[in-house]
Amino acid sequence: MTETVKDGGARRQFATGPLSRLGRSANSLTGHACWGPAVRLLRVPYDAYLQFLADDGWAIGGYIALTTLMSLFPFLIVVTELAGFVGSKDIAHDVAQILLEAWPKEVATPIASEITDVLTTVRGGALTVGAIFGLYFSSGCVESLRVGLNRAYNTQETRNWVVRRLESIGYVLIGAVSMIALAFLVVLGPLIFYAALKYLPWLEPLEATFTFARLGVATIVFVVALVLMHKWLPAGRRTLWEIAPGVITTLVLWLVTGVAFGHYLSEFSSSYTRTYAGLSSAMIALLFLYWTASIFIYGGELNNAIKRTRTN
Repeated sequence: MTETVKDGGARRQFATGPLSRLGRSANSLTGHACWGPAVRLLRVPYDAYLQFLADDGWAIGGYIALTTLMSLFPFLIVVTELAGFVGSKDIAHDVAQILLEAWPKEVATPIASEITDVLTTVRGGALTVGAIFGLYFSSGCVESLRVGLNRAYNTQETRNWVVRRLESIGYVLIGAVSMIALAFLVVLGPLIFYAALKYLPWLEPLEATFTFARLGVATIVFVVALVLMHKWLPAGRRTLWEIAPGVITTLVLWLVTGVAFGHYLSEFSSSYTRTYAGLSSAMIALLFLYWTASIFIYGGELNNAIKRTRTN
């Protein structure tokens, strides 16, 4: 159940019912010297979850998951075409590997084989035409993320649809170029390092540090992308301090979900094959993306819940 109240001049749906009444009943404990700080600390993420439910977070998470899966292959076609300008279309395979690196192995392996089939069979003019369409379809993923964050931050879009779509296409191009640059760093980095060892043997003890730094750069790229999405995608502007709690929570929950989902699939993946047959790999990827997208939206809800707490 929900009730409509005024929130910053706008009418908004807030959760009601047993769960919300349970949350409000915690107010009686906040004045206690021992329980007060602990209850207030737990109340904010709990309120964020209630608002996540009121904002149809699970449904929007499914929307984002579907558009992400549908945008993955068009995005890689765009990457392949752009990589052709630097003389290495095969770099798209490395980009795909980087994108799937954070996924559980049980999810990434079937998708990786499908990606290989697509990128090795599409060539020439078809690839160029595919890149044009890929730009548009890939931008749909960005738009779905925008919808989720606008709902989470309770903001109304005032920008023209065309402007938003062009902005999303720009994000796709920036993302593609960034992933190509990262792929060159990850793939060519070891080659450059080992070539340097021939002339600078004293670098050998730094090999482990170099590998860690290379992976660290890849991690930083994903963190920066998450920060930029929270800061620039939805309407309005937020400071880094305002979005930091949601970003950190999202990263932690993504890590936990990836580990847990990987263990789950290692035990029950065969049931998906029996149920969905040839669609099992797509359904597994969709389920994983559904959880990660829902966590992404919850990060925005948490930031907004903290903002409401500070305002009140």
